[in-house]
Amino acid sequence: MFSLNRVHMIGYQTQPVEIRQTPGGTSVVDLNLVVPYAFQSEQGETLQGKAFQTVTLWGSMADFAGQYVRPGSQIFIGGRLQTDSWEDQTTHEKRSKTKVVALDMILLDPKDGQVPMPEAAKLTLSAVNRADVVGNVTRDPEIRTTSGGKQVLTLGVATNDRWKERSTGEAKKRAEFHNVVIWGALAEEVGKVVHKGSRVFVSGRVQTRSWETQQGQKRTTTEIIADQCSLLGVRNASALEAVETSAQRRAAPRATPPAADAPASADIPEIQYASEVKVEDLPF
Repeated sequence: MFSLNRVHMIGYQTQPVEIRQTPGGTSVVDLNLVVPYAFQSEQGETLQGKAFQTVTLWGSMADFAGQYVRPGSQIFIGGRLQTDSWEDQTTHEKRSKTKVVALDMILLDPKDGQVPMPEAAKLTLSAVNRADVVGNVTRDPEIRTTSGGKQVLTLGVATNDRWKERSTGEAKKRAEFHNVVIWGALAEEVGKVVHKGSRVFVSGRVQTRSWETQQGQKRTTTEIIADQCSLLGVRNASALEAVETSAQRRAAPRATPPAADAPASADIPEIQYASEVKVEDLPF
């Protein structure tokens, strides 16, 4: 059964781009994007925040970024979440890092540079930070209550990416495991109806947070802070009602023909729609 693992982001590159080459000669670039966003606190107050994300580009996309992306460039990225794991050679601890592997990239800056920030702009300055995942829940949700009395829930969702190797045509498959955090009333309901093995759609923003271990070592984890979680493959009363109504309409006798004075389609004059936007007025 197929799954979905997609991320859309609009952010700003924070540092100069460095291109490196794999042993096979393929170009690779790691972008470091800052993504401004707005969110609501436990008290309902709208706050401003920013997320920092690593985005990996391969091949011609990496070469293009090396030539045109500069610190401060605004970029759209479409891609997927990927977690790489390894063993620390010094401590032998298992380590992991989640990044975005880009499938699409669009440079958003005008040719003559970015325009000044409008004084009245607040909500419209939020960039895009959206992850959509369809997969299976890997463990029963864990719910707890914050000191402020708000419910917060965590669960794991697994997705599978499938592709073919360009050189050999061999089919490949890779499992990704996503940490999902849900707050408030949605967390309370998910805790009641979602279980290990449930198939769900999860949508939210990607957040990477850092902390220090008791030994003073820095660690990071990447989570999807979800504002939507939908159960999949379940009956829905509203949908069933619409299906039954549609079936009844199909079974009903055909409607009576139109009145004699109703205009035939051939009598309706053709309307020409002219766009008010002229190509020469476009800024690109």
